Formats: sequence, C-alpha cells, structure tokens
Amino acid sequence: MALNGCASAAIKDGDKSVLPVFWYNDKEFLSLSGVRQHSLVESLKALDESTARSLQVVSDDTMSSLVDLAIKQGVRHVHATESFDPEGIAEQRVLAAKLKGAGIELVLEDSYYAVKPGTVHKPSDGTAYRVYTPFFRAWFDAGWLEPAELTEGFIWTERSGESLIPMPTSEASFRVRAGEAFALATFSRFQDRALDQYSEDRNRADLSGTSHLSHALAHGEIHPRTLLARLSGTEGHNVFRKEIAWREFYADVLYRNPHTLDDYYEPRFRNMRYDSGASAQKKLERWKTGTTGFPMVDAGMRQLKLTGWMHNRVRMIVASFLVKDLHLEWQQGANWFEENLSDFDPASNSHGWQWTAGCGTDASPYYRVFNPILQGYKFDPEGNYVRKYIPELRHLEGIEVHEPWLIVDGLTHGYPEPMLDHKAERDESLARLEEIKIK
Repeated sequence: MALNGCASAAIKDGDKSVLPVFWYNDKEFLSLSGVRQHSLVESLKALDESTARSLQVVSDDTMSSLVDLAIKQGVRHVHATESFDPEGIAEQRVLAAKLKGAGIELVLEDSYYAVKPGTVHKPSDGTAYRVYTPFFRAWFDAGWLEPAELTEGFIWTERSGESLIPMPTSEASFRVRAGEAFALATFSRFQDRALDQYSEDRNRADLSGTSHLSHALAHGEIHPRTLLARLSGTEGHNVFRKEIAWREFYADVLYRNPHTLDDYYEPRFRNMRYDSGASAQKKLERWKTGTTGFPMVDAGMRQLKLTGWMHNRVRMIVASFLVKDLHLEWQQGANWFEENLSDFDPASNSHGWQWTAGCGTDASPYYRVFNPILQGYKFDPEGNYVRKYIPELRHLEGIEVHEPWLIVDGLTHGYPEPMLDHKAERDESLARLEEIKIK
C-alpha cells in the first residue's frame, strides 16, 4: 500500500519516478548473528531484483543519510509502511522530524498486518482485548482489505552505481532463501502439501505440517492479506486463519503496551523468585546448547542453531522448560530467540514467550507446565524429530528416544542424563507461584 501510494503520487506529479530506498543501522547490523544478517541480506537482494535493480541502500545510526538522499533527490514526500513495534515507531518519529526540518513530509500508510494494530476494540467500552479468543472474533468481524495490485504507470528511478546491500560479517549454518516470489511458491506448496490437514498436523514436530512462511511475514515479503484471500471455510483453513490472527493479536498487545517488549505484561511476575548467578548461567548454557538431557527440548534447541527456525509447538516446550524447570526469566530465552531466529518478530517473540511463561495474555496462566517427556511422545510419536537433530540417539528405535536413560545402551553415544527431575521442578515452580499470589 505504501508503494502504491508513492507510485500514485509520482504519477500525479508528472515525472512518474519512484526511488526505492532501504535504510539500516550499520552498528546494529554488525551486532546481529550470522543467520539474522543473512536473512536481511537475502531479503534485500530479492527486493532489489523485484525493483529492477534500483534499490538504494543507505546506512548510519541516525538516519541522516536517508534525509540527505531525500534532499539530494529533490523529493517532497517519503512514503513508508507504518510501524507498530516500539523500535519501528521510534525510528519513524525521528525520521519524520528530520525530514520535516528539510521541508519533506513522511507519509505513513497501512501496515504489515491484515488489520492495523490498535483498531480492534471491545464494543462494550472500547478497550483492548486481553485474551486471544474474543480478539479473534472481533478481528474476524472487522475484516480486511483485498490484497493490493501494484499500481501501473510509474517507473523505477535508475540507481547510480553499485548496490550498497551489506555483506554479512558472520557465517550462517544454512542458505537463507527469501523474497516475494519464494514466499508465494512456499505458500503454494503448503496449500498442496499440508493446508487441508493443518488442524491435525500443525503440532506434529516430525511432520512438515506448517507453512514455513514466518520468515517472509517477518520481513514483509508477503502480506497476510495475500494468504487470507486464498483461504476457505474448511477446518484446516480456519485453523490457519486463527494462527495468522495470533500474530495480529500479539502485534496489537505490544502496540498498546510497548513496555512488554522486555517487561512483564502481568506485573506481579516481576516479584517471582528466579534463579541467578553462576549456577543459573550454567543451566542457561545447557539449554542453549541442547544438552539438557531431555530429548524434545534438546532437539528444538539444536534445530534452532542449525536452521534458524524452530517448530512452534517445540518453541512452547523449550520455553516452558526454561521458565518452569530451570526457573529463569523469560527474557533470557526471548533474547536467545531474537539472536538466532531467521523469522524474528518482536511482538510474536515477546508475547509468545510471555504466554508460555504464564505472565502474558492468557486465561490459563502460570500453572500450565509442559512435561517435556510427554510432549515428545505426543508430538513426535515415532521419535523421528528427535533423531533428526540428536545424532547421539539415532541408534535407538521408535519412542525409545524420548527416555533414552531407560534403555540399556541409550546413553552410550554421549547423550547426557536428564539435568533435573521434572516433577520436582514443576512443584518448585508452583510453590514460587504461591508466593506472589494476590491474597
């Protein structure tokens, strides 16, 4: 929509010229992990290709280079899709002020969501929804626009010189593929492969039952309206529609509560007793490296490092383990996900973690504790997911992988014994919850 607005304005002005520009903070880019750097770079390469190799890339840590380019080009308006996360909002406010000082207007249009965050309210009193299910009903009733067709009649401004897309300074363990064309092809394969069975298979870690579109959505390569327009009313399609709505719900919550990016949605959980110090750091490192001795947890953590992605059901399992079994604060896990996920999205990351930690938007809070062993039996019933990511257990057959310590030769290839007693740690978590209950 922002591009169409820019194109329409250019046609109306008479010169028809549109200059696509991407600004990034060079210091922040250098601080990203390899997978995050490669994800951004590949997305930019695809964008450059789709804009007739006219993408202009500028970088600094103050956005002055972007303003200087706008002045040099003699533009009167800069068009952009509106941001709704705290960092994006802050950046656009700074840019608007800098451009205004140069006599240029920043025009913010639409959003990366089907329904703009902040627009779905309770009809009774106009307040925000705190729980997903009623939000979904109101979101669905509000509806959304049809996918936009690209305005015709404008021309891309020819770029002078080579592209300044940054080169990654860190390695990635896999090749990142990105761009709108790849996203559309991925969605087409998902429709053929798994969409009709999505309601049954989406939680199975051992199956390819999910869309694998989270990277494209996070990078704005495909709009959720494009996906929603192709859904019918069947059960599988309805459940996939609800998953899209979860992303929009979390965006709405973060937009209205920007402090919850790294702080508690439910403030009393700040007073929970969490472990700290050297022993807590050692536990965190075992979680990060996938050496906790709980196969379903470790397979997920290794999948994350190997592929830059983790199955959504497994994300909940590893998050519950960090908070409820290791007694560490959710922010430590969210930071690790931010560093390693190719599909990192600030709202989904922070509030997905808070949902599992029991301190977020949830009608069934902290006392939900995932049993990492039973979750393995349920969502990896043949053990194939575990074997794929934990080579030390590949000598075991079927469900033996979920409790290898019970098998005579289960740990002979170097896989560790469980680092804790889950039942005891579950009881400890619930005891700590009692300490902060509102009397």
